[in-house]
Amino acid sequence: MKKNNRRNFIKTSAVLTAALSLGGKSTAIAATDHHLKPRPSSGMKSIVKDAGMVMSEAFFWGPDERRIAFCRQMNVHGAVGGIMGSLAKDQNPWDPEAVKATKQAWDQAGMKFNVVEGPPALGNATKLALPGRDEEISNFITFMKNLKQYGEVEVICYNWMPAIGWYRTKKDDIGRAGALVTSFDQALIKDLPDTEFGKVSKESLWANLEYFLKAVVPEAEKIGMKLAMHPDDPQIDSIRGISRIMTSVDNFKRMTQIVKSPYNGITMCQGNFSLMGADIPKAIKQFDSLIHFVHFRNVRDLSGNKPSTKFEETFHDEGDIDMYAAMKAYYDIGFTGPIRPDHVPTMAGDSNDHAGYSNIGALYAFGYMRGLMQAVGNGKRMG
Repeated sequence: MKKNNRRNFIKTSAVLTAALSLGGKSTAIAATDHHLKPRPSSGMKSIVKDAGMVMSEAFFWGPDERRIAFCRQMNVHGAVGGIMGSLAKDQNPWDPEAVKATKQAWDQAGMKFNVVEGPPALGNATKLALPGRDEEISNFITFMKNLKQYGEVEVICYNWMPAIGWYRTKKDDIGRAGALVTSFDQALIKDLPDTEFGKVSKESLWANLEYFLKAVVPEAEKIGMKLAMHPDDPQIDSIRGISRIMTSVDNFKRMTQIVKSPYNGITMCQGNFSLMGADIPKAIKQFDSLIHFVHFRNVRDLSGNKPSTKFEETFHDEGDIDMYAAMKAYYDIGFTGPIRPDHVPTMAGDSNDHAGYSNIGALYAFGYMRGLMQAVGNGKRMG
């Protein structure tokens, strides 16, 4: 029996390897393994799958066949990432052919492309009001339309961090029992020089964000595209002269009020909101239907202050956040959107090349999340 299982696994792995290329070529994955087919119903009522939420995984470095195999075996089919420009050469990433090619690659891999995280055509020109801003915004609007029409994607996760985005002072700190985690300590960067853009004020960032939202949100409404603002990470006052504004619950409320729309929403990145000082279940219920996407992760503050100036990532079961209460809050508000684990520790034997996104750490996170989902959704069954 073990021999047969091993042979099936090797066969499936070979199909995946043949089907996907990190160089960008796309060929079909044949769904020939009977283990991947739905099993017949036993006639018993079962718990609603994943409490009604859409389990998804991040693929920021292309369609890694091992990661895809793990996801499919776990019955996780949402693919979060960007546009694979290598699949549509001589095309802009917001052009129809680039979007179509990306969707087709995920379809053939047995995954559903459901969130763009880190959209093209939204960079420093827009966030810092530099020359070319209006063209960049126009391209972003074009991207939204093509993404919805040709990619069948309904959520764009974006941020308002110009020049310096996600930032950590260490990517191989030692966590539980030797697992590697990312960490941040503001004291280590306080003497770094300003960027080439000099001092950037909060007032200018707010003005530029308002300009963007007033141009983009009405167009998003027309096509039903959900815009999901991600918090600044880390959520400190500034880095190298560039202010940060998406750093508090109040500032997120202000952002959603600039253009009031069900499509002007947020990415509930639990780690950042916790480090801001937010009560996570309370914040989830405050933002309610404006939560379009969830980064389900846990953190530990090491500074003793909120907002935190020193922290580390943790396993999902050991940080500052009450993860059961968080999952129950999503369930209570009726959240049915995409949710993914984020910033997992790198466990023994796995690669830390992409710190926070190792495969084995993700397996632990998905199991933990699914257990919580079953716990909170236990009373809701389908016949």
